[in-house]
Amino acid sequence: MTTETAKKPSVLFVCVHNAGRSQMAAAFLTSLSKGAIEVRSAGSQPADTINPSAVEAMAEVGIDMSAEVPKVLTTEAVKESDVVITMGCGDECPYFPGKRYEDWVLEDPAGKGVESVRPIRDEIKGRIEDLIASLTPAAK
Repeated sequence: MTTETAKKPSVLFVCVHNAGRSQMAAAFLTSLSKGAIEVRSAGSQPADTINPSAVEAMAEVGIDMSAEVPKVLTTEAVKESDVVITMGCGDECPYFPGKRYEDWVLEDPAGKGVESVRPIRDEIKGRIEDLIASLTPAAK
């Protein structure tokens, strides 16, 4: 029996603490792709909690991240993803041939107030929109 839909592309966002940038990127991709893309996020050294300024900045654009928790990066998460987007974790991210890797240079929102997080959030949103366009066929 065949399925009518092809396998959804999957994306893994990785930063050091999985508390700000990667969580915002995952939340935007989940929201904006409307289920068309499988989304994961993780950190090489996960924090205990999500950055409250990142949660507040995302709430301002209608996305609730308050229930998210930082997750540890696993080899399995990388293997299961088609695209791996790193954000400052450097060489701690495992590499597997055949994966699409991108390194997004973004300011770290750790320790910053919501005013400083907003421009980071907005830059992430723009990158997510470009990413969705590259991963999904034209809808028209």
